Amino acid sequence: MTTLLFAVQELLATRWAIALADRTTHEPGEPDVRLRCFLDLRQHPGHEANERARLASRPRKRAVGAGAKHRLVFVDRLLATLVHLRHATTHDMLACWFGVDRSTITRAVAEVRPLLAERGCTISPGVRLRTLAEVIDHLGTDGKTGIIDGTEIRVRRPAAGRKDRNKIISGKNKQNAVKTMVVTDGDGRVLFCSPTKPGSCADITHARQLGLVTLLADGPAMEILADAGYQGLGAQTGGRVITPPHRKFKKNAPDWYEEMHERQRKEHSTRRIRVEHGIAHLKNWRTLTRHLGRREHISHTVQAIAGLLSHQQTADLTSAQQM
Repeated sequence: MTTLLFAVQELLATRWAIALADRTTHEPGEPDVRLRCFLDLRQHPGHEANERARLASRPRKRAVGAGAKHRLVFVDRLLATLVHLRHATTHDMLACWFGVDRSTITRAVAEVRPLLAERGCTISPGVRLRTLAEVIDHLGTDGKTGIIDGTEIRVRRPAAGRKDRNKIISGKNKQNAVKTMVVTDGDGRVLFCSPTKPGSCADITHARQLGLVTLLADGPAMEILADAGYQGLGAQTGGRVITPPHRKFKKNAPDWYEEMHERQRKEHSTRRIRVEHGIAHLKNWRTLTRHLGRREHISHTVQAIAGLLSHQQTADLTSAQQM
């Protein structure tokens, strides 16, 4: 069992923590592997300042650093968080696996999940995109086509009596959900996942609130493909957002128009389908199939999974290019 656990730790370090196996000098599970995982996740600039600000944001009765210490080393906390994100394993089950209390697992996931979310999406070794502005700048500089789409994640219904209980009801699927906007490139590689909004928020409203219109209108010339939920953004962004063609004949359309409209619609759908593939890869992580935890953590969960998936896609692409 111990050998299997060490093998899994080395695989995680190689896959997601940028601790390549050929850079370590000890056997898996030794301090070098764990130290590399720790340093890589902590390297995001500003994290330490944000953590100090969080700790100083409320009156303290004990000094910073006081209290109970972690019973799990960092690589085990990372392992527990990844298993929870990938398979939606409950904290109680993870606590049994690691031989600790459930609150220890909850504390570990709460610590590691924001770190994974802050890593951003990897587009090449050592280069990550963390904001929508960086994504737009990357697409414009490289002359690539971007694709945007919204996806919904089912969540638990708020308790009775909550004033915002109906805000998360999706008008499309008639279920309790939150919504995130996904941005991919023309090959379906995930470049960005936005913080979540209630399911009642329209796709085009979500895009406007994220500042997409301003970024595209003031940015370089580029092409962003979107579905019919974003119709209207093309005029606001100087034609940079391309949506399916409008249907000009509501009734009794000529046969030549029906044929032309269907051909244009299929051409657009064929190019835009890549973002659906990217969303499908995200939904392979069980936590995003149906989120059973607190809704306050869903934004960090989505962005953490997007960062892990993009790193995996970049690593696979790099390996294919080297063969």
